[in-house]
Amino acid sequence: MSAPTQEVLDRLNRQLPVHVHSAATLVTGVDKAASAIDRERKSKRGEHESCARKPNIAPLQGTERQDLVITPWDLLGVFARATTLARQGRGRGLAEHWQALKYCQALAAGASGYLALTEEGQIPELSYRGMQARELGRALGLAVAERTVRNRFPDRLISVLDAEVVLLAGFARSGPRPTLGARPRPDFFIEAWQPGEASRIFVVTVNGNHQVATKRTSKSDRSAFKQLARATERAEQFHLAEWNTTPCLLMSTELLAKEGITVNALQAPGNGLLPARPPTGRGCADATLSKRNPPYAGAVTVPAHDGRKERVQDGFLIPRKDLGWFGQLLARTAAAGQLALSGASEEVAQYLTDEQGRKHYEQRTFAGSSSVRDAWHKIGPTRFVGTDQVFRLGGIRVEAFSGMDQELYQLLVDGEVEAYRQLVYRKRLTYPTDTTAPEWGPVSFGDDGTVVALRILPPG
Repeated sequence: MSAPTQEVLDRLNRQLPVHVHSAATLVTGVDKAASAIDRERKSKRGEHESCARKPNIAPLQGTERQDLVITPWDLLGVFARATTLARQGRGRGLAEHWQALKYCQALAAGASGYLALTEEGQIPELSYRGMQARELGRALGLAVAERTVRNRFPDRLISVLDAEVVLLAGFARSGPRPTLGARPRPDFFIEAWQPGEASRIFVVTVNGNHQVATKRTSKSDRSAFKQLARATERAEQFHLAEWNTTPCLLMSTELLAKEGITVNALQAPGNGLLPARPPTGRGCADATLSKRNPPYAGAVTVPAHDGRKERVQDGFLIPRKDLGWFGQLLARTAAAGQLALSGASEEVAQYLTDEQGRKHYEQRTFAGSSSVRDAWHKIGPTRFVGTDQVFRLGGIRVEAFSGMDQELYQLLVDGEVEAYRQLVYRKRLTYPTDTTAPEWGPVSFGDDGTVVALRILPPG
């Protein structure tokens, strides 16, 4: 039986712990799963060479391993902010603009008091099991990854970017619809930045599964271990300047773990540095991105190590001479994502290349299904502008609003990315940290000036 609408909104607003598992035993399990994957490939495909994987995988350290305490609505907000550009169809309505809304009834406190799937969330016909594992796994894994980066760089803002959207700008295959093909790649990049300073870049992979692991489940059959083993392959496919200098965070979420939803987390070290950009001129983020086409085949030189000779391998390598360009690309793509979250259309196009899908935002969307920046709400002293969608939850009309600080929004509309970054950095500590607001139900405020919120609409 479905919960009443007000109850659903109340539980979206309740802070709950999420298990985070990161230990040496996890590394051992991933190693065994990787060996089993290599054996299977050898028997089925005759592959004799082990797949290239990210080396030096280790558990998170210190407080990074503590359980995550978060509201389900903040989790869905993490997912919404990170995936806005992942759907670029012409009909950017509710389903495409904000994928997270379909999980409003899927999360609540379990018997243990930890976050768990609700009865609605566990019914395959309602939750689309494979999609749920992929998308909720991403939300939970990203939330842990974001916390990890924030803890390491508390004086910086972070931007989460869909890796495919970013990589399309330099590595898209030619054709009527540019793609990256079947090349393995990470899921997201996290940029920890501060105006005028070098940025730190993290590669992030996130997965989810519905396996109910028992004591009899072998390490080679454990879905989380296999997902993390394959994640080490995908993380190995991206490098800044040279091999193995880019840190990564690998996450696999067990949605049906006995003790409640559990995020298994590993890391690999690296500096991941991008040079500081000039505030004005050719290399700044306000300038139109120049064309780059780095090689993919045989692009990465792997020096001799662990008894293996020097070799070359395929991969997404950003040459040292193009690191400034890559930083410019990240800043402009992040700006596009924030405008898209707020319902902008033509204004988004200025920040994207043709390969990234600029034409989708240059065209008018279909009437009745588009997300447009036509709503505003004042929450506290800040006027937020954005887009709203109305949908029914348990037969009751509910408004979903997503937007950003109007002052910041206008800077991005005007093409002033560097001025936006300066201002949002100064204002980052002024935004509310509450999980609700007057006249609203669950609310998720971002220190980047964005907000996502729900409320029940009055009858009529």
